[in-house]
Amino acid sequence: MNAPRTLPRLFETSVERYADNVLMWEKKTEKYEGTTYAQMRPLVHSFAAGLMSLGLDKGDRVALISEGRNEWIIGELGLFYIGAIDVPISVKLDERADLKFRLLHSGCRMVMVSQNHIAKIRQVKADLPDLKLTICFDSLKSFEADEISAATVLKKGQEFLGHSRAAFEARWQSVGESDPANICYTSGTTADPKGIILTHRNYTANIEQGTSMINPQSDWILLNALPWDHAFGHTCGLYMMMKCGASIASVQQGRTALETVRNLPLNIKELRPHVFLSVPALAKSFRKNIEKGVRDKGPKVEALLAKAMKTAYAYNKEGWNRGRGVQKVKAPVMALYEKLLFRKIRENFGGRLKFFVGGGALLDIELQRFFFAIGAPMLQGYGLTEAAPVISANSLAHHKLGSSGRIMPNLEVRICDSDGNNLPAGASGEIVVRGENVMAGYWRNEKATAEALRGGWLYTGDLGYLDPDGYLYVLGRAKSLLIANDGGKYSPELIEEAITDSSPYIEQMMLYNDQSPYTVGLLVPIKEAVLGWLRKQGLSVKTREGQDAALRLLEAEVAKYREGGEHAGQFPGRWLPASIAVLGEAFTEQNRLLNSTMKMVRGRIKEYYGNRIEYLFTPEARSILNDQNRAIVERFE
Repeated sequence: MNAPRTLPRLFETSVERYADNVLMWEKKTEKYEGTTYAQMRPLVHSFAAGLMSLGLDKGDRVALISEGRNEWIIGELGLFYIGAIDVPISVKLDERADLKFRLLHSGCRMVMVSQNHIAKIRQVKADLPDLKLTICFDSLKSFEADEISAATVLKKGQEFLGHSRAAFEARWQSVGESDPANICYTSGTTADPKGIILTHRNYTANIEQGTSMINPQSDWILLNALPWDHAFGHTCGLYMMMKCGASIASVQQGRTALETVRNLPLNIKELRPHVFLSVPALAKSFRKNIEKGVRDKGPKVEALLAKAMKTAYAYNKEGWNRGRGVQKVKAPVMALYEKLLFRKIRENFGGRLKFFVGGGALLDIELQRFFFAIGAPMLQGYGLTEAAPVISANSLAHHKLGSSGRIMPNLEVRICDSDGNNLPAGASGEIVVRGENVMAGYWRNEKATAEALRGGWLYTGDLGYLDPDGYLYVLGRAKSLLIANDGGKYSPELIEEAITDSSPYIEQMMLYNDQSPYTVGLLVPIKEAVLGWLRKQGLSVKTREGQDAALRLLEAEVAKYREGGEHAGQFPGRWLPASIAVLGEAFTEQNRLLNSTMKMVRGRIKEYYGNRIEYLFTPEARSILNDQNRAIVERFE
């Protein structure tokens, strides 16, 4: 009889195969230090046994709130070994009510937390009857009565193994494939967050699917800059690498989130990773830094890069057809650009980077083309936590720029209309999937489970289509659709991202149309950039002339996508905003207009700016030079 395919068994197998390989790279002092697979196993066993000694049973829930670090893996694997269930919670979750809901709804008995976030638990624990103990990964000056350190748990575990190892062995070997491993909560953008139950087999199935497509090597180092509770960063950034004997590196933690981000460039050069997991916003920042570095070298180098990029874009085409046909003749000049420019640019990433992935949002095709051109491909994929999470992905061997890649092996995908009927290749509809990686359901929410899982199929709520070659194109969320008064529908995300990605003056944009004659837009400007442009024109936002100039500048950025503009034809004109409200405040996590994965909470934005949206459908608002917009621009300084 085959052993159950669980995460503890995956780890045990990797320890046997790759004992001397470094599993974890962590930088707490002046340099990164490695912990091998063989060194990690006794730590995991001791931590798991310590949890057993504290009375944690199979099926008990424990929250985990921490930045990426060695203890993250030790703590979570410790839970898995004793059949307990991890409830990973984003470190960005600061709203007390949101944190309390997750801990209360899941019935967590314990919390594992870093010192940076223990205050959050102290603020809410008085109202959590199930919560008995908080385990802090760090040593504190003082602990409250219901708090202990992770070091104490390890010590208790070593003592427990000394007299009850047989009980520990029996416990971890009793964990089955259908046992829940995680309860991962959705962002709760439209209602209370839903707890997604992912079993051990959900994870190991998706890990098998991912490794067969990406084929990680045992000598690779992966730098995981995504939050480790992030579904993609969790499965692919941790356990997929673990299965293959590769190394996982955490970002050096700073005293603040901003300081941690600033550590990234140095960490990349120190580690020289083969794979890098990040978010699209970070990739955009990398591109800006690369282009600035080239500009700083003077106009000749800048002109050379522009010429090299133009050649590379033409040569690479859509990726799968790179260098084919008439483009073959450009191979020698591409080799020259590689030697003169691209290889040197890649030194910013350590020189060994094979690819990196931007998880968490749709990837702008222009951004993909840029990184593909310099020889550091940014691979787009698609998934959602309910599928553990990867559904499709581009790989080095098979990719189409602009697509979300090919469907994972051993996974079925259909594109369905609103009645659940299958649609042919090229037709867009809801993405529906079936496979062993699909969740068991939502925790204590039978209604939501029945809506999402029907006949063994997961209805994702995402829109997309499959091309004739089997590549998936994701268009956005069904609930985000623009709906015109004639019943026409369109997904706004690609338009919004294209405008913000291409404009140096627009930070955010949300389009809105709820059965109206035309679409309208809420626009968040990059104030510093607009003010800088005005200063060059000798204008000020304190004057009517300056206000109108700023508003026309913003309008012109959107007009580039209209008929006659440089990006004309990319989107149907009817879905571009006919009137625009310029906002004085950005959408942020703090004002709850972005969720923890940095996606717009459209319902809240609509409610928050209800009066502005209503005004946008009046005749006077059709001109961006209206009094409401002028009043906002006047306050830029």
